[in-house]
Amino acid sequence: QVQLVEGGGGLVQAGGSLRLSCTASGRTFSSSTMGWFRQAPGKEREFVAAVSWSGNSAYYADSVKGRFTISRDNVKNTVYLQMNSLKPEDTAVYYCNAADTSLIGMATKQSGSWGQGTQVTVSS
Repeated sequence: QVQLVEGGGGLVQAGGSLRLSCTASGRTFSSSTMGWFRQAPGKEREFVAAVSWSGNSAYYADSVKGRFTISRDNVKNTVYLQMNSLKPEDTAVYYCNAADTSLIGMATKQSGSWGQGTQVTVSS
């Protein structure tokens, strides 16, 4: 099991930027696919982005492609989500996820370990 702690959420105006971080503890971080999901009020949790264990490959939801960038630092056991050009519809609780799956697998089936979530609010 991997324990995950997110940070970096907050309130930002539309068009602004935020960077989320997720620090993991546990021996399997460097071999796990890491990702970010989000859940808006009244909606189901949805996939946002995933990065491979090496950091060389990434996969994004269409709604964030070109605006968000996921990356990881296996020395620091940390995964990041750089969010630019934020929109009010990006408002949600963002969750970090670690799973032994492929990038597409993470996007299509929720599994593995989860953080407690961090709130992102984008004002118009």
